[in-house]
Amino acid sequence: MQINEVPNAKVGIVAGSKSDQETVDKITAVLDSFGIVWEYNILSAHRTPNATAKYAREAAGRGLQVLIGVAGLAAALPGVLAGHTILPVIGLPCAGGPLNGVDALHSIVQMPPGIPVATVGIGNGKNAGYLAAHIVATSDPAVREKLIAYRKSLGDI
Repeated sequence: MQINEVPNAKVGIVAGSKSDQETVDKITAVLDSFGIVWEYNILSAHRTPNATAKYAREAAGRGLQVLIGVAGLAAALPGVLAGHTILPVIGLPCAGGPLNGVDALHSIVQMPPGIPVATVGIGNGKNAGYLAAHIVATSDPAVREKLIAYRKSLGDI
């Protein structure tokens, strides 16, 4: 399995399947608006468990600051990523299946103590992107300034 590594990427986006592309596009649009370099891979907690674990283990050493796991149904992907890294992991449940994403939301949000995954709403790629931007902004003054300007544009700040 070939892993897509992008030089200077700060955010690693991992989706469980190609069918998650529309949701991933929402994330990348937000990251692009803040000038944050990202990389994207399709890995599966179930179909490619070794490659998924390897990606998570090596992410921090390559300079990534946050991972976003995009998954539906059983949605084990964000938890598997979190189990193999100390980087912050954002879980993004996708709608689909008979429970329309509620199963994925419950799977992601119910992590065991000590292995947290920040979780956004079902299909809410924009908030996953914004949360990742907030995390990157803690160490990147340029992103911090863009984020402050963005927040001011929202209203009474």
